[in-house]
Amino acid sequence: MTSSRGLSRVLLVVCLVALAGCAGASLGDPAPDTGSTPDTGAATDGGADVAAANGSLEVHFVNVGQSVSTLVVGPDGETMLVDTGHYNDDGEHVLEYLRRHNITRIDHLVTTHNDADHIGGNAAIIDYYETEADGIGAVYDPGIAASTRTYGEYLDAIEAHDVTLYETREGDSIAFGEVDVDVLGPPEPYLENEARNENSVVLKLAHGETSFVLSGDAEDDQEAYLVETYGDELRSTVLKAGHHGSSSSSSEAFVDAVDPRVAVVSSAYDSQYGHPHEEVLRRFADRSVPTYWTATHGDVVFVSDGANVSVRTQRDAPTEPLSLRDGDPVGPGAGGDVVERARIGGGGAVAVTDGGTDAGDSGGSGDETAADSNRALAVAAINADAAGDDRENLNDEYVVFENAGDETLDLSGWTVEDEAGKRYEMPDGVTLAPGETLTLRTGSGTDTETDLYWGAGSPVWNNGGDTVIVENATGDRVLAESYE
Repeated sequence: MTSSRGLSRVLLVVCLVALAGCAGASLGDPAPDTGSTPDTGAATDGGADVAAANGSLEVHFVNVGQSVSTLVVGPDGETMLVDTGHYNDDGEHVLEYLRRHNITRIDHLVTTHNDADHIGGNAAIIDYYETEADGIGAVYDPGIAASTRTYGEYLDAIEAHDVTLYETREGDSIAFGEVDVDVLGPPEPYLENEARNENSVVLKLAHGETSFVLSGDAEDDQEAYLVETYGDELRSTVLKAGHHGSSSSSSEAFVDAVDPRVAVVSSAYDSQYGHPHEEVLRRFADRSVPTYWTATHGDVVFVSDGANVSVRTQRDAPTEPLSLRDGDPVGPGAGGDVVERARIGGGGAVAVTDGGTDAGDSGGSGDETAADSNRALAVAAINADAAGDDRENLNDEYVVFENAGDETLDLSGWTVEDEAGKRYEMPDGVTLAPGETLTLRTGSGTDTETDLYWGAGSPVWNNGGDTVIVENATGDRVLAESYE
């Protein structure tokens, strides 16, 4: 059942204004939780032309430099905006993005925490949508004040426009059509003496078999709490790295619990804090998690149909975590449509698609380019433990690849590798038609259209867990599929 702690708007704002000069002060006691759905005034017909008619969920990580802002558009057009960018641009980049995508109403405005680099556009966005567009349904806030002018302006905008404000804590949920939106933090009582980062509003969005964890600036203490409290329930398709990729977040235990297929980092290319930190990128690399960085990929958009997730970016840039900085910088507000770069299949495999011409050079629609290049290789099955003695039955150790796209793949020169660096190169002339499979067997034999033979003299795939890594003929990683 959807619930949230409803607060009296007038009384709440008066309390907040009185406390705004006192960092760490609480919003005040919430009204009793009745278990009813909060009346957010959300539009029933949606307010976005980007809403997909086929029931897709869109999660947009807007390139806002050393900050973060995430736009979520539900299958019915309902909208949620999580954070609004840095105070130094007063929400300009976020507002431009929203207008460009014809977002005429914000049904849910979520503040993960009240640091100025997360609420920088709150006041401007509330003012704009309440005076020039179709309004703000409700604002959700963790309830810990900040002693900044940016925070004061945010409260003033709420009071001026009489916008509903909910103190939002662990155990709440936000009604969002077919998409489940669960609030996993902050807990009650607050952690770490009400430190704002450690009490971020943490959301898990679930659409069909796909899911997203948005962790705000949660650091080691809140992550440890989440792991202890939720464990495997944190597992998700996509993880937004906490605190802009800082080493204080994305701990090994947390990343292991979420077990993401891909990660996304929102920070500036020349971050004064050095974000994303090498330790975090190493953790993702050790787990073969492709990583997208708004500083080099520009706007990053995930589109889920409930079974698969399409990954679209403005620029084509490295996704190998330790190679992120090899990409060229992309400034906030840079032009160019997003283009599909990869697809996460139902089995969790991350398959790289053609992507076509880079969006920055394309005069066409990113969606049209993505549709034209709908080609993907996926792992359909892995049999690491051959019957009997593995060494005596090498051809019963195999990997089955599938073309999950709609165009024939030319696999000539593509390579398959395990975590230990054992490597196999596909012969010239190997192709895979849409929907067909190709089995790579470890032992020796004569290649056919459906079976290839590695020719290894000993087992390749570790029975206790390994990663199937595929690169195309130009050395670009196509997929990395791990198993246990």
